[in-house]
Amino acid sequence: MRKLVIALSTTCLLFAPMGATIAHAQTVRMEAEMHPRIVQAIRNLEDAVAYMEAAPDNFGGHKAAAIAASRAAIGELRASLAFRAREDRR
Repeated sequence: MRKLVIALSTTCLLFAPMGATIAHAQTVRMEAEMHPRIVQAIRNLEDAVAYMEAAPDNFGGHKAAAIAASRAAIGELRASLAFRAREDRR
């Protein structure tokens, strides 16, 4: 009986964070649906980063800074959606 209780406790501990992650992912997905322009901006920036990385030109020395700034903007946009998702879960 004791082994069963330990096994069930361990199983619950393993799956509890997964449930929270799934719920968070669903909330983030809902936020993305509510803010399609932010999602589109992320896609556009990701496309621009890929384009700049593949480009042979260094754009007058601005290529590295533009890539870094674009990645930072992507991070901030994703953080804004995650923030709204956290607030909506309260």
